Amino acid sequence: MGADAAGPGAHPAVEPPDTGRRRWLQGAAVMASGLAATATAGAGPRPAPQGDGDGEVLDVLIIGAGLAGLTAARDLHRAGNRRFLVLEARDRVGGRTLNHQLRDGQISEAGGQWIGPGQTAVADLARELEIGTFKSDYRGRGVYCMGQGRVVEDTHGQVDMDPRLVAEVDALARSLRPVRPWAAPEAAALDKLSMADWLARRHVSEQDMLTWQFASVLTMGTSLAQVSLLQYLSLIRYAGGFQTLEGQKDAAQETRFIGGSQRLSIRMAEALKDFVRLKTPVTRIAHWDQPVTEVHTPQGVFRARRVIVALSPSLCHRLAFEPVLPADRQRLQRLWPTHGPFAKTAMVYPEPFWFAKGYNGQIGCVDGPVIWSYDNSPPDQRLGVINAFVRIGEMPGDPAAARQRLATIYAEAMQDKRFLAPLEFHLQDWGQEPYTLSCVPPMAPGFLTSGLMPALTRNLGSLIWSGTETADLWYGYMDGAVRSGHTAALVALQALQSRQAGREVSA
Repeated sequence: MGADAAGPGAHPAVEPPDTGRRRWLQGAAVMASGLAATATAGAGPRPAPQGDGDGEVLDVLIIGAGLAGLTAARDLHRAGNRRFLVLEARDRVGGRTLNHQLRDGQISEAGGQWIGPGQTAVADLARELEIGTFKSDYRGRGVYCMGQGRVVEDTHGQVDMDPRLVAEVDALARSLRPVRPWAAPEAAALDKLSMADWLARRHVSEQDMLTWQFASVLTMGTSLAQVSLLQYLSLIRYAGGFQTLEGQKDAAQETRFIGGSQRLSIRMAEALKDFVRLKTPVTRIAHWDQPVTEVHTPQGVFRARRVIVALSPSLCHRLAFEPVLPADRQRLQRLWPTHGPFAKTAMVYPEPFWFAKGYNGQIGCVDGPVIWSYDNSPPDQRLGVINAFVRIGEMPGDPAAARQRLATIYAEAMQDKRFLAPLEFHLQDWGQEPYTLSCVPPMAPGFLTSGLMPALTRNLGSLIWSGTETADLWYGYMDGAVRSGHTAALVALQALQSRQAGREVSA
């Protein structure tokens, strides 16, 4: 659930005074005091610059048209700057958000899709873009399967877990620093342990252990043994509690966007128009330590004073840098985890008939291809849609066979033969996306306190690192991507203002 996304005992998410909207509003005052004039040089509306081989020097070049890159571009544009471009390697915008186009103009999200309490940055962006939201429908019973066994129970939109264990993990999470918890004195001891290590020291029932395993795979994309206790606790800290992180009711998997999450990026790109270039992969960044940086692509060389790199560290590792980056940044990019890809499916039916039978579409399977399925129907329920996170290695390679396999699992779990006749079937294997590599960043024990994390956000020369991984809050989520975009735009605009002020003083 992580790359997308308060129960009893939950605590409100903490937003430190130097992050989030307060920091952005402070920075906006700086922009309004002269940055727009610096960027536009006194004229009215200007067309998007060309920048590729014509000798023009841009103020800012943004690499990546996901939520982070487009948020940064939108902020630059709103500040009055018209000397920037966004370069995107794919033939679409949205990054790790993607909509499957269904019949009747409906969609089903193939990537990150939910927001919840505390995710104010992405919620604010949706309101500004006039994109509405609606609540996930989780009423009714879910089904848990193991082999031929089947258990049916009402989920109530929360994770069924021993409340004493939830209280213990919540208390431990609250003891962490709200921002960059890996820098705290106690961090090393927590980072030595995996979630599996921590649970092994407690009397956890078999059922609760299975629930933890589901949560780890859905939130972090990997097993409990591969996830640092410190990282998992930091996510709980940001969310305000275990149930808020993992549940649906008043939690991170509660709210969806009308028209799908990719619509946020599509609408921003539509407003930016020619300031966004698709099918323009960056291969090399040269002279990042000089006043003007060269960004090389198959479509030409772009020159800019500041470069916002809105990519995951693992994708940054694929770029050539001249001069080479400092050793700690190189090592961070080389070792950044990439073992968290997801595969999601969407099965489409004429209507969500499962609700009438008392089911909510949720199926959790210990074995077989389905990890967790859930209702993903549109708000008006003109179609019925069941989405699922799947173990791609256990899915048949043939699409028709994969469709039939899932349909059979749904029919048997919810005891209804209508599942055997879907109208459509869609599968998105993020592990096959050359410009994704990993949907979420699951940190193995020891990584967060290895001394590499300061390099994640330490800007170098003209380079400004952005993307959800760099966010102080909700990193790995859409909200973190939006926050990082705001921060990157602010840093770029402040640098441009400082440069202009220096020129005025020297004159």
